[in-house]
Parts: sequence; structure tokens; C-alpha cells
Amino acid sequence: MRPPERIQTQRLLLRMPTLADAESIFQTYTQDPQVTRYLPWTPHERLEQSRQFLEGCVNAWQGETRFPYVMTELGRDQAIGMIELRLDWFIADVGYVLGRAFWSKGYMTEALRALIDWWKEQPGLYRLWAVCDVDNVGSAHVMEKAGMQREGRLRRAILHPAASPEPRDCYIYSIAK
Repeated sequence: MRPPERIQTQRLLLRMPTLADAESIFQTYTQDPQVTRYLPWTPHERLEQSRQFLEGCVNAWQGETRFPYVMTELGRDQAIGMIELRLDWFIADVGYVLGRAFWSKGYMTEALRALIDWWKEQPGLYRLWAVCDVDNVGSAHVMEKAGMQREGRLRRAILHPAASPEPRDCYIYSIAK
């Protein structure tokens, strides 16, 4: 089971990443401390770090479990963020990031709903879940607006090195069928 290489929504295109996206993601979000605060890595200081990150994303599509998408606005090729779907047996999980200039426009909710719609059509998948830092109110709202429900709080379960050197609490959200 593989998700499609391209998913189009009303305003977005989710597509496989390419190495040519490196400069765009570096300028849009990988070097931004506010955007990367709740990610499992620290801001990129050099464009080469974003290239290396993208190499892993491009290679992930060769496997059968990890599918990162670059998000662009329809009609434009500049990356505004990424969303990733990971498959494990009968479960899928999602992670995402969006450039600060694109916050509060409903883009991430739209992208997440598109992945949820694909997930719903897959007969062997029964659960989709994601986590967010307890202080990441924006991410929590995205998941709620996309139809996911908060299941609980996982204590000291996630590492966000830009926010703290120690593991932090996170909320877990899911949708099941």
C-alpha cells in the first residue's frame, strides 16, 4: 500500500520532494527558530543541512513505510512546508511543519484532511495518530479541526531540542475507523 505521489487539494499540492526544494525549505522554515521550536531537530544553520534532510526524504519514497510530501500553493512551486505519512502495519501516523508566513491560513488543516481522506479509503488501515508538544497550541488546533481527537497526555515522551534539552510532554491525537 502506497499513498499517491501527488495529492491536490483546493489550494495546495502535496508532492514528492526533490533536492531542488532545499533552498526553498531553508528560506521558508528549516532555519526559522520559531517554526522549528517543536520539531525533533534544531534549526538548520546552512543550506547543506536542508539538502541532507531532503536526501533522506527523497530516499524514503523508495521504501514502503515513510512518505514525506512537500507542500506548495497551487500554481507555485515554492515549498511552504511538509507533511509526512508513516505506515506501520494497520496504523498510520503523521508529522508536519509549515513556514511561519503561511500560519493561520488553514493550509495545514487542509493538507492533513487530504491525508486523512486517503487513509479512510485504505481497507487495511484502522488508526491514524499524531502528537504535538503540550505548548504547541497551533498544532493541537490543526488536528482538532481535521477531525482528530485528543486521547491523552504522554509524559516526557518527545524530544524537541530547540525547546528543551530534556524530553517534554506531548498530546496524542487520533482518528480511527
